[in-house]
Amino acid sequence: MTLDLSHTNLKSKQREIRNGFPEGLGLRVHRALSWLGRAETLSDDNDAQFVFLWIAFNAAYAREDAFHEYAATERTVYTEFFSKLVSLDDEQRIYDAIWKKFSGPIRSLMSNRFIFSAFWHHFNGKPGFEDWERRFVTSSRAFTNAIQAQDSAQVLSKLFERLYVLRNQLIHGGSTWKSSANREQVRDGAVILSFLVPVFIDIMMDHPGENWGQPYYPVVEN
Repeated sequence: MTLDLSHTNLKSKQREIRNGFPEGLGLRVHRALSWLGRAETLSDDNDAQFVFLWIAFNAAYAREDAFHEYAATERTVYTEFFSKLVSLDDEQRIYDAIWKKFSGPIRSLMSNRFIFSAFWHHFNGKPGFEDWERRFVTSSRAFTNAIQAQDSAQVLSKLFERLYVLRNQLIHGGSTWKSSANREQVRDGAVILSFLVPVFIDIMMDHPGENWGQPYYPVVEN
């Protein structure tokens, strides 16, 4: 069954069941939906939509310790989060997104060296990344192995490593707004996130008893 996971529908669902949410999950969902709602108004601006969708994703998954010095690596946090989502995705929406809906765009993103972090470290003269091509081949092979094993969590983890580089390019001013140089990856990234992030939020709301981790505190109200 295909569900309409628009912000409006997800927000209505949240209002109906949020009294049963633990405080941490309630805060995560509330924050994530606020950014998702904003992203939906920006369908004509892929750059801005990608950024707001990434913030929604971050609100859903990021742990409190990610804001401190000894945070776990992003890769570890991603993999744990994705593994839990995939295991709880009874309708196989994530699986269908990877192997049916976005198979082509995902493979295109994974083959693009311009969103591979080691390439840019080498390009910018950072020592120790002269072997970026070998790393790229190794990463691509790991992605292929995950595809062959139909390991959705690992595929998502590898995909989001690439999207994280794209996120950094936009957030840290390493890209020009509506630049023709990165149109395809920004467009594909925004489309993929616009489908997956609502699915992530919906799965989290359907499983309030799961441990989704401690969100960032304190809440500062201006």
